[in-house]
Amino acid sequence: MSRVLIIGAGGVGTVVAHKVAQNSDVFTDIMLASRTKSKCDAIAEAIGGNKIKTAKVDADNVDDLVKLFNEFKPELVINVALPYQDLTIMDACLIAGVNYLDTANYEPKDEAKYEYSWQWAYQDKFKEAGLTAILGCGFDPGVTSVFTAYAAKHHFDEMHELDIVDCNAGDHGKAFATNFNPEINIREVTQKGKYWQNGEWVETEPHEIHKPLNYPNIGAKESYVIYHEELESLVKNFPSLNRARFWMTFGQEYLTHLRVIQNIGMARIDPIIYNGVEIVPIQFLKAVLPDPGELGENYTGETSIGCRIKGIKDGKERTYYVYNNCSHEAAYKETGAQGVSYTTGVPATIGAIMFMKGLWRKPGVYNVEEFNPDPFMDELNKQGLPWHELFDIDLEM
Repeated sequence: MSRVLIIGAGGVGTVVAHKVAQNSDVFTDIMLASRTKSKCDAIAEAIGGNKIKTAKVDADNVDDLVKLFNEFKPELVINVALPYQDLTIMDACLIAGVNYLDTANYEPKDEAKYEYSWQWAYQDKFKEAGLTAILGCGFDPGVTSVFTAYAAKHHFDEMHELDIVDCNAGDHGKAFATNFNPEINIREVTQKGKYWQNGEWVETEPHEIHKPLNYPNIGAKESYVIYHEELESLVKNFPSLNRARFWMTFGQEYLTHLRVIQNIGMARIDPIIYNGVEIVPIQFLKAVLPDPGELGENYTGETSIGCRIKGIKDGKERTYYVYNNCSHEAAYKETGAQGVSYTTGVPATIGAIMFMKGLWRKPGVYNVEEFNPDPFMDELNKQGLPWHELFDIDLEM
């Protein structure tokens, strides 16, 4: 029996539920749980066939989680709830004896800061419990980390420069919307930039470093250096890297909206009093912005995400570009969600497949690049995210 419990019923949870249900040869029993059970019920009904059970759970409450885990008895929890809830879910997994997988690292509610230290601190607890915790198994982090591990295994003796490039060339027709949880998205892209160079972190002002980069099938898009969580684990696990950066595309209209949101205080994460009620401005903003899970129907265009790597193979300098392009329309047709949710949810499902097949299973807490990349790379092609390689080209970096 391969029982899996998915926590989170947003856009990514929708994709994970669809993809897990498609892989019935691996997952025999499936439950989808969220604070709002009606969202889970709607996803389960869309999938049909009574393949998925649903439940209500408060992912901020360890006791509530443990109760559900003990009732359903999953072998693995796929956490696609909010990053704030990673630690409570990990705590519940330890108490109930359940393995764990997530797509984004923990960050505290009161500070726009994400790093792996809080979750890496669980290493001994999971090891002693004989449980596996797989961290960052979305696309970035996730596939980009596996791409890097695959490159290191097959194409380089030493990797020296890594540039992760993330382009969304899609159009959802809205004046302003975020592609995943607005609260998390806005916190992520408005913080200071940071990249790794010569053994230390270099901090930049938000969006200070930018240049046009060419993306396959898309063309040139202005791309900005931001800090992204997988850099922290990748420079630790691949110490030959002299430089590691993360680039993301933003349109000028998006950046203008973002600047206004910040300037008028709507990106604040500290509480204020309004009409005698305590509210957090960015949480109020989230309530009035379009729901990312409902953008898919009219979303056109595609994403392109990959790794551009420079290093040495057999004594010669080599460049390598590995990437995936994902169509928003195709993602919506298959799962009812847009491409950004699809590119996160599919890898989470693949990580779960790797665990269930015993390919990615060892007691402790691990980032995805610490496992064998080959079976994951094979599965990407089967599950809807085919990848492509280019060798010895101009990386534009």
